[in-house]
Amino acid sequence: MAARTHPGYTVTMTTFTPRVRLLDDSDFVAFHRVVNSAFLKTATEAEVERDRVQFANGRFHGAFDGDELIGGAGILSKRMTIPGTGPRAVAGVTAVATAVDSRRRGVLTSLMRAQLEGLRDEAAQPIAALWCSEAGIYGRFGYGLATMRLFTGVPRGAAFLSTVDCGSERVRELPREDAFVAMKEIYERVAPSRIGWLARTDDDWQHWYHDDGPTALRFAVLSEAYAAYRVRKEWTLRGPQHKVEVHEIASVNPVAHSAIWRYLLDLDLTGEVIYENLAVDDPLPHMLVDHRAATRKVGDALWLRLVDVDRALVERHYSAPADLVLELEDAFCPWNAGRWRFTVDSDGVARVQRSDDDADLVLSTTELGSLFLGGVGVAGLAGAARIRELRPGALAALGLAFSTEHQPHSPDLF
Repeated sequence: MAARTHPGYTVTMTTFTPRVRLLDDSDFVAFHRVVNSAFLKTATEAEVERDRVQFANGRFHGAFDGDELIGGAGILSKRMTIPGTGPRAVAGVTAVATAVDSRRRGVLTSLMRAQLEGLRDEAAQPIAALWCSEAGIYGRFGYGLATMRLFTGVPRGAAFLSTVDCGSERVRELPREDAFVAMKEIYERVAPSRIGWLARTDDDWQHWYHDDGPTALRFAVLSEAYAAYRVRKEWTLRGPQHKVEVHEIASVNPVAHSAIWRYLLDLDLTGEVIYENLAVDDPLPHMLVDHRAATRKVGDALWLRLVDVDRALVERHYSAPADLVLELEDAFCPWNAGRWRFTVDSDGVARVQRSDDDADLVLSTTELGSLFLGGVGVAGLAGAARIRELRPGALAALGLAFSTEHQPHSPDLF
């Protein structure tokens, strides 16, 4: 056994090195079995077919012990809205799994290395993004927590302030196919301006809206907003208190947003509306007469990894000029390590070049991944000794440059 230490992480593993290669269609059944076993679930037939489409559309690696597949990880080609520049190419990392009897043998490390080195060698997407099942895993591979989400519950009938305008348009409940026509048009209007939102293909829509939940999805639609939701039955001695579980809400403007929430909160036979992926700066709590009526718990959401810092940092626009020399640490992707001059002009356009000048700040690519979308501030990272300021004022300049008007949010889980 050997202990591999990263900043903040110690992982014990054997000296076994799995063989890693790209998978093809013939590997799907074995890959799907390993992933489902690793996540302690049994897939339905519908889930198998849905995942087969995703497998065919992605780039998946497998780790082998001899001829036995013992782990896998995939990359899906995504386009994410980045601050100031709209949708940009991102590697959506998905289905990362190690067989339950092959853990702590270096399998995950080998898969992460194959993914990131492949992205670099091919000059592919400069940014990788993922959702993680366990928050302590991916920091050692350079991923930083980039977005948060709110787990929110609001009781039925919660009153809005008199200043909230819900308009006069009637919300319609539509069957799935009719709703999709309207929803896709609304989503395509909204996504390019919402940091963290993904462009969706038809396959993406089918994957995100696979309907294998405990009850069927319902669709409430306005001309400029929609809500997809389920109703989980809950009968009590006092009568029905069904739970409205929101799958997704999208709205073009504040009036439509208020209207769709008012509709959900006024559904008969229900007791509470629950949404487990509300944007942290969503106006809903501020629309309520009693803001405490909206219970809120914060959870982590999207994690980002800058594959090549010089290619990644120029993908977005910035909110303030800057001229900083960053001393970057990156043990897992050493091509990023060293000093980089990060300059932003008055138009918010960045240049990133190698530098021999004295450093203004010391941090790692993990912290840059957290900062990139504007969802994590520099003060907390510096307070945790994850960013060190060497020149007074440099930390504030970095924070101003990376700040955004709105918090990032990721409605899609992939």
